[in-house]
Amino acid sequence: MGARPADARLEEAAGLARALDLEVRERQIIVLRKLTPATLFGKGKVEEIAALVEIEGLDVVIIDDALSPIQQRNLEKACKAKVIDRTGLILEIFARRARTREGRLQVELARLTYERSRLVRTWTHLERQRGGFGVMGGPGETQIETDRRLIAEKIGKLKRELTEVRRTRTLQRSARKRAPAPTVALVGYTNAGKSTLFNRLTDAGVMAKDMLFATLDPTLRSLKLPDGRSAVLSDTVGFISDLPHELVEAFRATLEEVSEADVVLHVRDIASDESAAQADDVREVLSRLEVELDDSRILEVWNKADLVSEADRADLVGYAERARPPAVLVSSVSGEGVADLLAAIAQRVDESPPMDVTTAAGDGAAVAWLYQHGRVLTRDDAEDGSVRFSVSLSEQALGRFEQMFPAAALSR
Repeated sequence: MGARPADARLEEAAGLARALDLEVRERQIIVLRKLTPATLFGKGKVEEIAALVEIEGLDVVIIDDALSPIQQRNLEKACKAKVIDRTGLILEIFARRARTREGRLQVELARLTYERSRLVRTWTHLERQRGGFGVMGGPGETQIETDRRLIAEKIGKLKRELTEVRRTRTLQRSARKRAPAPTVALVGYTNAGKSTLFNRLTDAGVMAKDMLFATLDPTLRSLKLPDGRSAVLSDTVGFISDLPHELVEAFRATLEEVSEADVVLHVRDIASDESAAQADDVREVLSRLEVELDDSRILEVWNKADLVSEADRADLVGYAERARPPAVLVSSVSGEGVADLLAAIAQRVDESPPMDVTTAAGDGAAVAWLYQHGRVLTRDDAEDGSVRFSVSLSEQALGRFEQMFPAAALSR
């Protein structure tokens, strides 16, 4: 499965299992010379797995691959244990972790979409039970049609609800744009340290654990930039290789925050040997979501610098300075590099050239507004109480300032 080393994939699968509070008792890499349609593995390997399940008294067998419904059923029959494939495993984690209404809707839609495909295939052997009399089919066909219809109705209802959620989120984004605060989105491979960085930047109490998919629901918080200006920071669900297509579609609404953001922080676990491969996986999922990102909007955050040796850290600092897209080396645990990251974010959201703004004496509200929504470069206080600024403002911020403080003098 992909170019990633098998042992790295195995360790990741074990991490997914632990995220479900499962105790991993055995793990092994199985090399397939050819695929067996009925069970994926050959007869001898299936018997070996079944014997291991019996000897160890195991309850669950996890296959880090996609299983057809028939393969899953046959393996469960042979092993006399629950068999879960990669998609089912990730769906189960998401179902346990989602907290917000939107998160639960998205997970339920993904689960039903997954189950629908398995229901259709699992029940095909009952199609032979047609016959009966008149227009009514046999009991098997009736059951298939009933189950298909019920799932289709549930999926339709969930899609309508998610459409409403998407509309609400679009309105919320529009409102944020009217109050001209730039938006910054965090993306990254699961367990890259996004939530820990989110907490470090915003003093939020977001769940942050050394666990795959610790964060599922989108979280928004205010971020203070070095010049006092505010931005909106959003944390998103972690990405993973071979993300089930059901989840890619289900989480499209959540990840729209990324496509709308002024700056996207791609958080990478730079201490991991898999950092480059994980970064490729993130880009691949974004591509599947048709999220177009150019270097002008992306800033890579090379996280977990505290886990890198001093010698390697010095090399990474040099690499980061030459990287494209640009990169900043940080430790969200110790705070190392966070000030540099904030400065880099502030620099990227200031696209407009500076202009001169003069406020009247005693107009403290205008002064405070400029510090909050713009980047003040210089300030000169005159004897008459007026204040002259050189300040960088986005076009939205400039328009809002002119409406709110018409008495201020502006010149480019």
